[in-house]
Amino acid sequence: MSEQKEEILRMHGIIKDYYVGGEVSRVLKGIDLTVTRGEFLAILGPSGSGKSTLMNIIGCLDVPTSGEYELSGRVIANQDEATLANIRNHEIGFIFQSFHLLQKQTAYENVELPLIYANMPEKQRKERVEEMLKRVQLEDKMRHYPNMLSGGQQQRVAIARAIATNPTILLADEPTGALDQKTGAQVMELFHELNNEGRTIIMITHDAKIASHANRIVRILDGNLLEGGELEDA
Repeated sequence: MSEQKEEILRMHGIIKDYYVGGEVSRVLKGIDLTVTRGEFLAILGPSGSGKSTLMNIIGCLDVPTSGEYELSGRVIANQDEATLANIRNHEIGFIFQSFHLLQKQTAYENVELPLIYANMPEKQRKERVEEMLKRVQLEDKMRHYPNMLSGGQQQRVAIARAIATNPTILLADEPTGALDQKTGAQVMELFHELNNEGRTIIMITHDAKIASHANRIVRILDGNLLEGGELEDA
């Protein structure tokens, strides 16, 4: 009998409306989604499908118009802004297509930032930052600024920053979108390693080849979520 995995994310009936010129535009149309600990999930969809809106709700950067969202057993709609900020810092590690590194801070300082927000003591921060940069094979670049690093190295710094607080979920938005094919493959290899270590990854992408790296794929199209399905049309 297989062991039941812990459910860490649950969405039920998620609807998101935007109001433009007095008209209602429904971007998400009743999304149901569950994610268990240790999953590597890809949410695959073309531009305009609603995947970015869904990502923002998963990341607690936006709220649904209606529906239920639970993360680690907490109903997100019931949380105040201070709690949501704490959830974003501790529960979710964000990885973006454009890296979002602070240009006037070194790789070390970029990775250190969420640990400062988490009020981690300085000695512990130093150990953690060095451990994370070593994990992504950039221990020799920790005093480099982003403009001194390649795109792949910048994304690895961003991944080190994302995992620094040991979040419940790594949430990656088109993580290879700004990289060439070879560098993108190296980043996906790192994702596999992190997932094999037990980290839960949710990856948003329009690229079926990138999505195929995940252990599970859901497709989003016109605000509706479909489990699996053929990938060639995405």
